[in-house]
Amino acid sequence: MMWKDHGELFKRNIKNPILTVDDWPYRAHSVFNPAAAIVNGTTLLMVRVEDHRGFSHFTVARSENGIDGWEIDPEPTFMPDPENYPEEIYGIEDPRITYIDEMGKWAVAYTAFSDSGPLTALAFTKDFRNFERVGATLPPENKDAAVFPVRFKGKWAMLHRPVSGMAGAKANIWISFSPDMKYWGEHEVLLYAREGGWWDARKIGLSPQPLRTPDGWLIMYHGVRQTTAKASYRLGLALLDLEDPRKVLHRSEGWVFGPREMYERSGDVNDVVFPCGWVVVDDELRIYYGSADTSVSLATAKMSDVLEYIHQCPETQCPEEHCRWFEESRRPSNEAKDGVKIIVKSKTPSVHS
Repeated sequence: MMWKDHGELFKRNIKNPILTVDDWPYRAHSVFNPAAAIVNGTTLLMVRVEDHRGFSHFTVARSENGIDGWEIDPEPTFMPDPENYPEEIYGIEDPRITYIDEMGKWAVAYTAFSDSGPLTALAFTKDFRNFERVGATLPPENKDAAVFPVRFKGKWAMLHRPVSGMAGAKANIWISFSPDMKYWGEHEVLLYAREGGWWDARKIGLSPQPLRTPDGWLIMYHGVRQTTAKASYRLGLALLDLEDPRKVLHRSEGWVFGPREMYERSGDVNDVVFPCGWVVVDDELRIYYGSADTSVSLATAKMSDVLEYIHQCPETQCPEEHCRWFEESRRPSNEAKDGVKIIVKSKTPSVHS
């Protein structure tokens, strides 16, 4: 099938950036990378706030329309607790929130910055005021975690992105399973970073939490394009099977959103759009993203357009004419437990946590 450039699917809000450090009720350096949810009809953002030491914490902001009129907690909502959780000694970063109906709680997956590097951690809350920490879920170096809101064959599932220090190792998105949200296993690669000139070559990671749609689990991920001058963070989409999230049904070839405006191009980290949360309002899909690691911005698209687009994307992770080596390196799939075929691992070096 001939490549068709769809351009960017998402439209920026004219009020961007919708939240800056100037809006904050207490002193801070920057605000960015928010998780997002609709709670009792109100848009809730759990925003990463960086202080003047360089350490981060989370503060909740609420808005009736999800665009302006934000009511921000007067003090930090969720602070690092290095005395009881030493893995949080250098702060907590980039939350993703998922409502777990079976538990009647929100799961907050986040990155704890330890003395050994970043790692995934988890907490639960019913009201975004009181939090129950699970603690670290996987060892360093690992980031970009989010849990699914339902069990699969009795087990919870989590997406995450481990990174290896081995030369030449790629940063791929992995999936793991747990009986209790504390102990995680059955690790395998879900989405592979591509190679060569691709916008998502060598390093990818999950962006917002998985979003359930009638067609499958919608996934947005970031790809890091490294050139001699800079690195750019752009966003792509994938669709996973509803019953078995290890099955990738479609994956975008081109990016669907990337840094373009000055507030995305220039900041603490240039050329970055980094959403940790999205919500659906009627037929509108809203992504809340960190712009240049400095402020919070909003972009929207029609959900129907997004689903139409993803169904036009390839069923293979990398088109054969560009990445023949990728498909050839994959051995035939074996029957997994319970008779479900799984996505097989590449013979090329893989990332290990």
